[in-house]
Amino acid sequence: MSVEVNIDPGRIARTLRLRNGVVARRLAERTARTASIAEREAPGTMGRYISWKVQDGPRGLQGVIVCDHPAVRFVLDGTRPHIIRPRKKGGVLRFEVRGRVVYSAYARHPGTRPNNFLARALRDGR
Repeated sequence: MSVEVNIDPGRIARTLRLRNGVVARRLAERTARTASIAEREAPGTMGRYISWKVQDGPRGLQGVIVCDHPAVRFVLDGTRPHIIRPRKKGGVLRFEVRGRVVYSAYARHPGTRPNNFLARALRDGR
């Protein structure tokens, strides 16, 4: 008795790239898990702006995590010390210092350190 097996690499590759195939489901699970970690690691309400998807990329399927918060670049990259001025000409800034209301023509912001919560989520989600 003889048995002949033909392996079609093209068919195997197409099966692995199916949108509802095993690989796509595993990729979606890992991407969702990583996005969940990023939501927890994000400062303040920034986690609410995180979404994820699985899409076709140049080398097959890829998981994509997006943060649409307007200040995400300032959090990821940090900021240098800078002066904050009122938006309206002739206006003043109002804020609280030790429970007292203070008015000022400008404020010196010390800057912020980078907080790359997306990279940490990627590292921890593996």
